Amino acid sequence: MSATVTSLRKPGGLVLAGTEGPIRRLTLNSPPANALSIAMMETLLASLKEAAADKDVRVVVIRSDERVFCAGHDLKELTAHRADADGGTAFFKKTFDLCAELMTAIVRLPKPVIAEVDGLATAAGCQLVASCDLAICTDSSGFCTPGVNIGLFCSTPMVALSRNVHRKQAMEMLLTGETIDASTAREFGLVNRIVPREYLNQVVTKYAQTIAEKSAFVVRTGKEAFYRQAEMDLDAAYAHTAQIMVENMMAADAEEGIGAFLQKRKAQWTDEQ
Repeated sequence: MSATVTSLRKPGGLVLAGTEGPIRRLTLNSPPANALSIAMMETLLASLKEAAADKDVRVVVIRSDERVFCAGHDLKELTAHRADADGGTAFFKKTFDLCAELMTAIVRLPKPVIAEVDGLATAAGCQLVASCDLAICTDSSGFCTPGVNIGLFCSTPMVALSRNVHRKQAMEMLLTGETIDASTAREFGLVNRIVPREYLNQVVTKYAQTIAEKSAFVVRTGKEAFYRQAEMDLDAAYAHTAQIMVENMMAADAEEGIGAFLQKRKAQWTDEQ
């Protein structure tokens, strides 16, 4: 958790959006900490909605050029509102509700989201990484939920964290507040892969391009089904996914993909149901 220093902000806004073919890269741009202020979260949320609406975008990457990927909520912004008539209650609720909306938007986005991490991701910044579908980091990256150290337990980051790592490992991070290194993060299941810094962009692009080559309809269907079944008991999960499989089989891209496989040719996706 840290406060943003707006005087060091680079030109171009709080989130820099760039498109490389089917890949939309969203670069957090509020150095040195890329704190999740209200403005940062609103901007990132708007950028995600734009990516979702752009039919040419098939994969979204969230990244940063700073040594701090994201340091969580802006503590100076939060503290300033203790002077409000209600002691800050309304602003605190707005902040954490907006954060929940942002993280949920990543999970519900009909396109895969990859976290490209080179540096430190703390508190809600760690939550941001955990909320993405995939996470690739450098060997010098670190992750922590240090709220317990300053009297503010990381309860909302806990939601994403506990859905990605084992309960005891999540509790270890939440109760100690200590930073885990990249290797431990991979062992815990928080990140998919660790790469040297000079290869980070290349590896993330490779992952994104591989996914972008699939049917957008099938990827969208699969991502939604993955998160929905994860919230169900075993019987309900199988009933739900069996119905999804039936609907998927009836789609044009399933017919095309299976036909192309059997005929040993490249599939031509329609990206439609």
